[in-house]
Amino acid sequence: MIGRIIETDADVHEGAEALGRICPRLKAAYAQTGTLPLRRKPDGFEELLSAIISQQVSTASAAAIWARMRDMRLTAEPEVAAASEDDLRAAGLSRQKIRYAHALAAARIDFEALRDAPTDEVIVTLTAVPGIGPWTAEIYAMFSLGRADVFAPGDLALQEAARVLFDLPERPRERAFRQMAEAWAPWRSVAARLLWAYYRVDKKREGIR
Repeated sequence: MIGRIIETDADVHEGAEALGRICPRLKAAYAQTGTLPLRRKPDGFEELLSAIISQQVSTASAAAIWARMRDMRLTAEPEVAAASEDDLRAAGLSRQKIRYAHALAAARIDFEALRDAPTDEVIVTLTAVPGIGPWTAEIYAMFSLGRADVFAPGDLALQEAARVLFDLPERPRERAFRQMAEAWAPWRSVAARLLWAYYRVDKKREGIR
């Protein structure tokens, strides 16, 4: 079972309304944030490669590197698999990210099969690749596959938003946050969107790009 797939803004609104019936604080947050973004993205090799490139660099730096990768035609799986370390270094990748890019190409993931795979299987498949941790895999399942019931409890912006919204003494730790989010099933992906939007309202800056 893969559960509900989020395809439209109406799906997100339905989830937000359902969360408001589950939790008064989420309902209050939704009243402050207004319409939540759909945030659907493409799936496949390029999306994961872009996620790897974006790790631990600014949004501007990631965009510049990705533009060079596109110009050099180094964004598709066969191209990356055939690229030398010098090619990828010339595009701006660090030694570690060169290793991650080659590992992703070598993994030969069946991205079409992932569309119909259970979310737990998606996470296991993706995190088996060096350079892809739980957060990246969860975000991929959430936005590239549209899974309605995925959460990313390791995300610092989500943790901070929950601390403020629920008046917690400190940011919830990942394990405790995952347990907390169980109450928001089957709309945990919408709860994440809502908390990111609440973070933006509270902090006046984006929690995720």
